[in-house]
Amino acid sequence: MTEPARPLRRNEIRQQNETLILQAAEKVFAEAGFGGATMQLIADVAGLPKANLHYYFATKEDLYRQVVQNIFEIWLHAADSMDQADGPVEGIGAYIDAKMEISRRHPDGSKVWASEVMHGAPVIQDYLETTLREWTSGRAALIQRWIDEGKMAAVNPEHLLYMLWATTQHYADFGHQIETLNGGKPLNDKQWRAAKDSVKTMILRGIGAI
Repeated sequence: MTEPARPLRRNEIRQQNETLILQAAEKVFAEAGFGGATMQLIADVAGLPKANLHYYFATKEDLYRQVVQNIFEIWLHAADSMDQADGPVEGIGAYIDAKMEISRRHPDGSKVWASEVMHGAPVIQDYLETTLREWTSGRAALIQRWIDEGKMAAVNPEHLLYMLWATTQHYADFGHQIETLNGGKPLNDKQWRAAKDSVKTMILRGIGAI
């Protein structure tokens, strides 16, 4: 005899609701932008009463900042393997793998970030001036160390990072274009593996790491 399911605890219900809200908000902000999104529309997509949204997030800006912060933190953690790597082949290779997987699993979050930055980052400029600047400085120093050790060509570390971001996030931000060129279908598992391998080979070969 199957035992009845255990009732959800209050913190579990809260976590589930927050996840539903953030997933819905990510989708709505990606499609409508900050200005076009409404709390009512996000509530409708989440399948929750509007009052629930205001219980967890007092304003639309609070919710928007959380969506942006989530994708930002996911991207930051993608570089963890880079920090522990012996050289660019392992470090940058793993970073490309991680960033492209994020583009596959969180395309809407990437689009929200791209739209925000293209409009001059009116809501998240503080992230750019603090956390992103510090993160970029640290990774640029790591790349410079690999250059000094003779493990890769003497390229500009900042511009290499910009290239990595642009290339990997293209698969999210321009996903519709890629699907159109792929016969109207999203890339399957085999195609994603091929894309990762191609990007890694081109970049690592281009910087003289392989």
